[in-house]
Amino acid sequence: MKDAVIVGGGLAGLSAAWRLRHWDTMILEAGHRVGGRIRSEKRGQYFLNWGGHVYAGAGSSTDELFRETGTSVIKVPGSLSGISMNGKLLLKGRIETYPFRIPMSMSARMALLRAGAKVGRDVLRYARQTGIRHGEPAEARQQRIYEFENDRSFSDYIGDLPEDAEALFRPTITRSAADPHELSAGAGIGYFSLVWNIGQGLDRSIVGGPSVLTETIAASMDDRVQLGASVVEVVHKQDSVVVRYTQDGEEREVEARTVVMATPATVTHRVAVDLDPEVRDALGQIVYGPYVSAAFLTNETAPQAWDGAYGIATPKRSFNVALNMGNIVRGSETCRQPGGSMMTFSPGSLARRLLDRTDEEIIDIYSKDLDTALPGFGDIIEEAHVQRWQTGAPYSFPGRGKLQPTLTRQGDRVFLAGDYLGTLYTESAVQTGFTAASRAAGVLTNERQTRHATLSA
Repeated sequence: MKDAVIVGGGLAGLSAAWRLRHWDTMILEAGHRVGGRIRSEKRGQYFLNWGGHVYAGAGSSTDELFRETGTSVIKVPGSLSGISMNGKLLLKGRIETYPFRIPMSMSARMALLRAGAKVGRDVLRYARQTGIRHGEPAEARQQRIYEFENDRSFSDYIGDLPEDAEALFRPTITRSAADPHELSAGAGIGYFSLVWNIGQGLDRSIVGGPSVLTETIAASMDDRVQLGASVVEVVHKQDSVVVRYTQDGEEREVEARTVVMATPATVTHRVAVDLDPEVRDALGQIVYGPYVSAAFLTNETAPQAWDGAYGIATPKRSFNVALNMGNIVRGSETCRQPGGSMMTFSPGSLARRLLDRTDEEIIDIYSKDLDTALPGFGDIIEEAHVQRWQTGAPYSFPGRGKLQPTLTRQGDRVFLAGDYLGTLYTESAVQTGFTAASRAAGVLTNERQTRHATLSA
C-alpha cells in the first residue's frame, strides 16, 4: 500500500508531491508530460512558452518552492503596461495617461476616464479589504477575496461603455478566461489590482522557462511519476483509498492511505465518486474558460521597439495580450543578442473563435495581428506553435464566494488541490498543493505513530 497517491501532475500535484517526497508516493498523470498548464520548451538561450508565465515573489508559497527546489528566478524585466490600439503603440508611460494618448472619440475618452476613476477607487478599496493580515491563515484571506463585490458581474458593475472604452478594459479582465459579463465585479477589480501590483502580485519569471520548475520536481520523483495514467475512479475503503486508472490499455488500481486530488474541478467531480456530496456538488459548479496560446521564436538581428516591454495589451485583436518572453534574456544581457520569443494569449470568447480552426489558420491570424500591433514582427518569425486549453482557467463568477467554505472543508483521506481553489493562478496551485500535502502528511504521521505505539505495547 502506498502512503500517498497524487492524481494530476500539474503544478498543484507536483507541489504536493514535492512536500510528500520522503513518503512512499505515486503520481498519476493522464497526459504524456508533467506540468499541466505549465509548458515551455528551450530554444537556445530563449524558450517558447504556452502557459503560466509569472509567479509570486517573496513571502509566497511559490517562493518557498523555488528555494526548496533550487529554481532560479528573476523579477519580470520590462514594462507590464504596453498597449497597441487603434494604430498607436505605447510602450512607456503611466496607464492613466492612455485615454489621452490613444486615438478615440471624445465620448469614448470621457467614458473611459469616468470608468477608470471608478475602478481606480475600488482597486484601493480592494487592497484595503483583501490585503495580507498578520497571522491570518491563507484560507481566510482567500475567502475575503472571493466575497469582495461577488454579487454582480463586472459588466453590471462598470455599465455600458463605448466600444473603444470597453476594449481597453478587456485585456485585463479577460485574462481570467472569462468575459466581463461572466466574471464577478470583485474579480475584475482584483485583476486590475494584480496588474498594477497593489498587494501581492505575480512578478517573477523562471530562468530557462516555467517547465524548468515542473521538470525538476518530476526528476526528483524518479520512477514514481506514471504518465498516460488516466484515473477513472477514486473510492474510500475503511482505512485507505483505492484509485482505479487505465494505462497502456490496461485497467489498474493502487491502494493508498491518502490521496491528493490535484486535477481540475471538473475531473475531481467526475472521478472522486464518494466525496462528501456537498463538496462534490460544489466542484460541479466550478466554471472554466478556454484559452488558446501560441509561442513564436524570432530571428531578428537588431534591437526592436518592444524590447523594453514585457506585457503589451492588444485590444480588438485575435489575442488580448502579447508577452515578450525574450525579455527574460533582455533583462540580463549586456548587449542586445540576436533573436527573441513572444507568446500570444486568447482567452474566453477570443479562444472560442479559434478552437475549431487548424493550427496553420491560427498562426496565420496571429501573425497578421502581431505584425499590425508590432510593425515588422511578421518578417522575423522563425518558428510558431499553437496550444489549445479547453479547460483553461477557473474564474470567479457572481456567487463563487459561497462555494469556498465547502470546497475547503477538510476530508479524512482525500485532499483537494488546484488553482480553482484560489484567485492567484500559479500561487493558488502551489499553496493548495502544499496544504493538501500537509494534511496528508498529518494523517500518515499519526498512523505511523499509532502503529509504533501498538508494536511497543
